[in-house]
Amino acid sequence: MMLVRENVNQTRRHVQQYDVVIIGAGPVGLCCAASFERSHLRVAIIDQQPLTSIAEPDQDGRDIALTFSSQQQLNDLGIWQHIPIEQISHIKKARVIDGSSSYSLEFDCGDAKSDKLGYLISNHLIRKAAYDKVQTMQNLTFFLEQSANVVSTSESQVLIDTSAGHQIEAQVVFAADGRFSSLRRNAGISTRSLEYGHVAIVCRMEHEKPHLGIAHECFLYGGTLAVLPLIGNSSSIIITVPANKASDIISLSDKQLSQYVQQRFGHKLGDMTLKGKRYHYPLIGVYADKFVHDRLALLGDAAVGMHPVTAHGFNLGLKGQKSLCELVVSAQRAGKDIGSIQILNRYHHKHNRDCRLMYLGTNAIVRLFTHEHHASKIIRKMVLRVGNVFSPAKRLIMKQLTHI
Repeated sequence: MMLVRENVNQTRRHVQQYDVVIIGAGPVGLCCAASFERSHLRVAIIDQQPLTSIAEPDQDGRDIALTFSSQQQLNDLGIWQHIPIEQISHIKKARVIDGSSSYSLEFDCGDAKSDKLGYLISNHLIRKAAYDKVQTMQNLTFFLEQSANVVSTSESQVLIDTSAGHQIEAQVVFAADGRFSSLRRNAGISTRSLEYGHVAIVCRMEHEKPHLGIAHECFLYGGTLAVLPLIGNSSSIIITVPANKASDIISLSDKQLSQYVQQRFGHKLGDMTLKGKRYHYPLIGVYADKFVHDRLALLGDAAVGMHPVTAHGFNLGLKGQKSLCELVVSAQRAGKDIGSIQILNRYHHKHNRDCRLMYLGTNAIVRLFTHEHHASKIIRKMVLRVGNVFSPAKRLIMKQLTHI
C-alpha cells in the first residue's frame, strides 16, 4: 500500500492513473477496498482525515449489530480476524417492549437455529480492523488529508482534483463519503431525506446484574431506550428522545444519567453506572433517488442512511459494496468497461431491491412506535402480540434481523 499525504501548496503533479477511486475511508469504504485485494485493479482511497484517525480511530459510542451474513463477509475479506475476540459480544435473544407493558415480542436462538442472533462490536474496532487489513494491500494507495472533486467525465475516464494538488484519472469513482455526501450533491443526485426530529444519545454502562446476552428495544412513552449486551456486566445504551428534549438528557450529570436509564429500564439490571463518555447524534434518514451517475456509484450512507432502530445501516452498506465490487471485478475479468453505466445500473437495481423495503419498513416502525396518540398505542400492542403468535411473520422478521 502507498500513502500519499502532501501539503496543499505543493505544485500540481502529473495525472495519476487508477482503475477505482473510493472517496471516504470509513468502514464501508475500507471494506470496499479490501474487496479488491485479489483483483488486478489499481485502487485509491481519498479522505480528509489524517492517517492517525484512520489507523487508530477514536471510540464514538456507536456499537454495530452485525448479522451472520455481515460476519461472513468480514471473515471472507480478512477483516474479522483483526477484531479482538474478547471485544466481540454475542446477542442471544432480542426483546421488544412497548410502553410500560410487561408483554414483549421475543426472538431467541431457537428462532434463528443458531446459538446466537448476531454480534455486537464497537464501530471504532471495525474501522481499525478494516484499516489493519487494507494497509498491507499492494494495489492500494491512500491520499489523506485532502478532499476530492470530480472535474470532468469522459466516455472512458473520470478526472478528479484533490485539495492537495493531485490530478487523478480513474475508470469509476465510489462515493462512500456519508449521508451528507458532497459527491452525490455535486453529481446532481437528489435524495429523499427525512428529519426524524429525534436525537440519539449513546453511551456504555456497567450494571449489577448479568444481561444474559439479551438485547432490549424499549419503545417507551416520551422516547425509546435500547440496551444492548456487551462483554461482561456492561451494555451499550441508546436513548432516543425528541430533539426539543435532548438537552435535558445531555445536561444530566453522570450519576443522574445512570439513574435515569436505570429507572427507565425498570431496574432490570440492578444498579447501573456510566462507563466512559456519552455522545449524541441527530437522526436523519437519507435515500438517494438513484445510486449511480456517470462513472459514479454511491456506497453506504451516501446511498442509504438508515434510522438506527433496526441496526441495519452498516449491514446494508456492507452488502451493497459486495454487490458493486463483484460486478466490477467480473466486468474486469471479462475485459469490459468497469465504469460503464450498464454495470453501474445493475448495481443500482440490486441494491435498491435490497434496501427499499427495509428502509420503508424501518420508517414505518419509527412512525408507529414514536407516535403517542391513543390509536398508535393500541396498534403497537397488537403488532407485538401478532408477531409472537403468528409464526410466518416472526420467521420473516428473524430472517431480516439475522441474515440481511
